[in-house]
Amino acid sequence: MNLMRAHRSGLIARVVRSLRTIEDLVHVAVAVLLSVLALVLLIDVIDSVVMALRGPYNALDVVLSILDKTLVLFIVAELLHTVRITITEQQLQAEPFLVVGLIAGVRRLLLVTAEAERSFRWNPQGIELLILMGLILAMAVAILALRRWPPPPVEEATTPVSPPAP
Repeated sequence: MNLMRAHRSGLIARVVRSLRTIEDLVHVAVAVLLSVLALVLLIDVIDSVVMALRGPYNALDVVLSILDKTLVLFIVAELLHTVRITITEQQLQAEPFLVVGLIAGVRRLLLVTAEAERSFRWNPQGIELLILMGLILAMAVAILALRRWPPPPVEEATTPVSPPAP
């Protein structure tokens, strides 16, 4: 009976190790893809700045375009940071995702506000602004709460050792 339990627990341990390896490979693949995306976005931002400085331009459009692309690049960088933390600590954390959501919310808020400056309509834009402000506030409060009251450490599940049979 003990031999069967030992074999079973050994099999479970191998399956868990295999799943962790696959999970790490997926995280590394995501990190590589995010790195390539960040490089492409960086080239696009630099190209946009060069093109804006060359010819006639509308200052507001140039600033909004560059700000939008730069904030998207920042979001990708934060996602890459989140994946790195997940790989190194072997644990998914909520705070980096909240930071990414906060950046995305501020990005959209800036764009909607700039668009509203030209022709504000309360119905679609005003409601979107209110929702965005509520989401940004909620994420900021969640980040503050996580920093003030961190969750308790998670212990790894271990297979309970049963006493030997008499």
